[in-house]
Amino acid sequence: MLTLQAMEVPFFSAPDVEAAVSPARALDAVRAAFVAYARAEWSMPPKVYVPAYPAGDFRAMPALGGGHALLKWVTSFPGNPARGLPTVTGVVLLSDASNGLLVAALDAGAVTALRTGAAAVLAAETLGRDDATSASVIGAGVNGRAVARTFAAVGWRPLLWDVDIERARAAADEVGGEVASARDEALGADFVVTVTPGHELVLRHGALRPGQHVSLMGADGPGKAEIAIEELARVRVFCDDWTQASHNGDLMHAVEAGVVARDDVIELGAVLAGEALGRTSADETTVFDSTGLAIQDLAVARAALERLDELSDLQTIRV
Repeated sequence: MLTLQAMEVPFFSAPDVEAAVSPARALDAVRAAFVAYARAEWSMPPKVYVPAYPAGDFRAMPALGGGHALLKWVTSFPGNPARGLPTVTGVVLLSDASNGLLVAALDAGAVTALRTGAAAVLAAETLGRDDATSASVIGAGVNGRAVARTFAAVGWRPLLWDVDIERARAAADEVGGEVASARDEALGADFVVTVTPGHELVLRHGALRPGQHVSLMGADGPGKAEIAIEELARVRVFCDDWTQASHNGDLMHAVEAGVVARDDVIELGAVLAGEALGRTSADETTVFDSTGLAIQDLAVARAALERLDELSDLQTIRV
């Protein structure tokens, strides 16, 4: 009779993930993942939402690529901070795709923050103007701070705004950024990233000026929106994945209203892979709708695994 042996699997806590993967490394890893996905070298079955509304939702996110398979089980409970709890919790499981064995488990919140920051800044630098001089982040929660850290890591001094001014100030101090005097000041930057709960519009009709770029990172589930449908209809639109964004992102509302169709939207990976045009003129306004992809999580998890031998204090889990 075959006897199954228990295994010790390394667990990357949030501090371990942050120690293993810098924002700059996450940016490079996520860029490569977008290209691999665009070229069909990596695959990603649909994200599954398990609603627990009005409190929040659970999400199961699988991906396969680079010799590994991943499953992320993660939550989004926007009301948690008021109770002293994190909005995002969960675990990322990374397996060897050649034999199915689990090789690592990682804190999902830390992985999510890193890939969110990476995707937001990657889209801004890919789709924004070459002569841009300013970058802002609206929303200074965990993921907003991650975006600000990523901007800082690649040489920007981000401007931050949050409904909680002290939270914005703390984030600015942490990354070497500045605090906006008002939301309108932050909205005036060349690169704007919105990382809000998505319960109210940040960008109303006519809010964006020619030449701006916006990365919409907050509306990643049903019922959420950061931009008005009319505003989305008048700009050049990009997304992380059409199937996912058109069902769960800001795009969903514009698609349902019939003002945006598949041919109107370009996936960021296609631009990075050289298969589609990004920005075509200095005065074009570009918007990137992000819903968060499992391939991005896979990229960050694999980057963390590369540093396994350098992290001597990792905990393990028995499976």
